[in-house]
Amino acid sequence: MSARTIRVELAGRSYDIAIGPGLIDQAGALCRPLLAAPKVTIVSDETVAPLYGARLVASFDKAGVKASAVTVPTGESSKEFSAFGRLMNELLDHRPDRKTTLVALGGGVVGDLTGFAASVLLRGVDFIQVPTTLLAQVDSSVGGKTGINTRHGKNLVGAFYQPRLVLADTDVLDTLPHRELLAGYAEVAKYGLIDAPEFFTWCEQNGAAVLSGDAAKRTYAIEQSCLAKARIVAADERETTDLRALLNLGHTFAHALEAETGFGPDLLHGEAVGAGMAMAFDLSARLGLCPPADAERVRRHLGAVGLPVRLRSIGGDNRRRWDAQRLIGHMRGDKKAEGGKLAFILARGIGKAFVSRDVDEGALAALLDDAIAA
Repeated sequence: MSARTIRVELAGRSYDIAIGPGLIDQAGALCRPLLAAPKVTIVSDETVAPLYGARLVASFDKAGVKASAVTVPTGESSKEFSAFGRLMNELLDHRPDRKTTLVALGGGVVGDLTGFAASVLLRGVDFIQVPTTLLAQVDSSVGGKTGINTRHGKNLVGAFYQPRLVLADTDVLDTLPHRELLAGYAEVAKYGLIDAPEFFTWCEQNGAAVLSGDAAKRTYAIEQSCLAKARIVAADERETTDLRALLNLGHTFAHALEAETGFGPDLLHGEAVGAGMAMAFDLSARLGLCPPADAERVRRHLGAVGLPVRLRSIGGDNRRRWDAQRLIGHMRGDKKAEGGKLAFILARGIGKAFVSRDVDEGALAALLDDAIAA
């Protein structure tokens, strides 16, 4: 199966997303024409580096590119200020110059971290994304959103900074834990729920096959997701209109759930997005915006593939004590909030998402109370 290429069209900063098997071993040849100099530093984490780091270095070596490597701890803790400072010093230990290119080899955390590092290292160097999780391949590696977390919330310090290339090697998904695949699948389904109802229908029919390893259907899901994101990013790169904000469907709820669970292993980002999308459709139905049958359809499909769509199933701890007002407090720190008003991506039906900044907090609190009690 040959690689499929999708173009992200941006004035002066357009780039390709290559999707297909074996791309890590072809990375050197694919990246070499884009490098300002034959010198790269690979940033990976302690889980991914042992799996693919040597192969990526060998690929660059074969193409005549000198590759050094930096490894960060696995998980969201690497997106904290202190960890970011350590990463910057380790990158500088390798004596980079402005023609050095950083290469992000890993999931969403590594991609966000490396992209932000590239945006500020020597006031800006190029970077390339080699995403190794389904979530990163269909979402976080595309579009140029980079950043780190603060005690006030997720990704509140960062930059819009586009990669030169994205290499989505579909073979790496074969070794991905099922839970990580599920987390990425939530973002796949999201594209159907935003504005492509026929793709959500495809997901209902083929989601189980995507998750069980059907290579053709998995590749199709990645392609359709990247095509959707490339189209939206090209039209609204810096989220100056409501168009790109639609990509945050479920995320206002999700980031609150992540904050409450400590951004730790109890709740992966994609799991939070799955729960958040179900809640966004429930809220839409409660407000009379969306047919209740559509909200039930969303919850049924996401639950059927194995995503945690009810609060009691999050983190595997039935004793977790959720509090509606605490969750709303987390939402106030969301990047989409303006003038103290919460912003949500709601829906008038499947494939009919829109931005709302006038959600009644009483209705929101009632929804959360019911979700906690369910």
